[in-house]
Amino acid sequence: MSLEIGVLGYRFMGKAHANAMARLPMFFPEAPDVERSVLVGRDEDALEDAADRLGFDSVSTDWTEVVEEVDAFYNLGPNHVHAEPSIAALEAGTPVFCEKPLAPTLEDAREMADAAREAGDDVPAGCAFNYRFVPAIQYAKRLLEDGELGEIRHVRGRYLQDWLVDPEAPWSWRNDEELAGSGALGDLGAHTVDLLRFLVGDDDLAGNIDRLSGHLRTFVDERPVEGEDGETRPVTVDDAYSAQLEFENGAMGTLEASRFATGHKNDHAIEIHGSEGSLKFSLERLNELELLRRDENRGYETILVTDEDDPYVDHWWPPGHVLGWEHTFVHENYEFLSAVESGGEFEPSFDAGLEAQRVLAAIEESDERGEWIGLE
Repeated sequence: MSLEIGVLGYRFMGKAHANAMARLPMFFPEAPDVERSVLVGRDEDALEDAADRLGFDSVSTDWTEVVEEVDAFYNLGPNHVHAEPSIAALEAGTPVFCEKPLAPTLEDAREMADAAREAGDDVPAGCAFNYRFVPAIQYAKRLLEDGELGEIRHVRGRYLQDWLVDPEAPWSWRNDEELAGSGALGDLGAHTVDLLRFLVGDDDLAGNIDRLSGHLRTFVDERPVEGEDGETRPVTVDDAYSAQLEFENGAMGTLEASRFATGHKNDHAIEIHGSEGSLKFSLERLNELELLRRDENRGYETILVTDEDDPYVDHWWPPGHVLGWEHTFVHENYEFLSAVESGGEFEPSFDAGLEAQRVLAAIEESDERGEWIGLE
């Protein structure tokens, strides 16, 4: 039997996930059969057009009519609509896949994670941190679990974009605290926080984040409203953030993200330094992992993670035929929908989304209070 999928949202993330579902039967034949059943949105005309392009059988302007009728519900809407539909679906026993950040506020994220726990282990609830599913990141995870880097001492993560450098760039919901929760912090920082927790969060590596100090900055206070001559709206979120971290096992960490980093289009980079070696990853070269072992101290080795025995790669092309950003969505959809079919667990779960949200909230609190904040 096919899994009937309902999807709320048809713009950027709607396209990414619809494309992933369409690719699954071609490259992951063992994946569950899926039917793109219903697409949910507010604008009926735009919705009909999107459904035709993205391959959905029907449309609905009311998510309450959908969440109980499908086998899995994808919540890909703006941050402020993550909580209510996701919780309703889980209460109906419907598995949920929600885009990141899990919610605009820590309170909403707690309520969503509570709903996921109450729904039970056989109702998967996934948070869409797609960068966990980059083959090179999975390769790095194996190296860390095998102790290849030794004792973790430094962790660095940055996510730089430049799409808001122009002060005349139009206002959008991502510039509004009520709709987005935060700016670069939640939009970009959530990815970095989750990726570092995934890579070094085990007790025998860096462990959990023990305390942190954060700083947020807004560079442009108001932006023009598109199509409304002379009208502006205030920017009520951060344009950039930075943070210092202390992990429970003693490692130091630094984080930063900006939507004002001129010349950086989608630059997500990770560095991890240990007593026995180091590794570096950049999303702009996502098929590569740079690795330095202790006895090779004349420079990093560049590993092309495209061999058949590398994570997920056996489903795609011959060695050296690189993958792209969109393939991460295929991988995460494969894992999530397989969990839905089997009634098993999926990671990153809503609990993982909540843990990332705790860090984001602590960074905001640290900026407001001007002091280090402990995380319990």
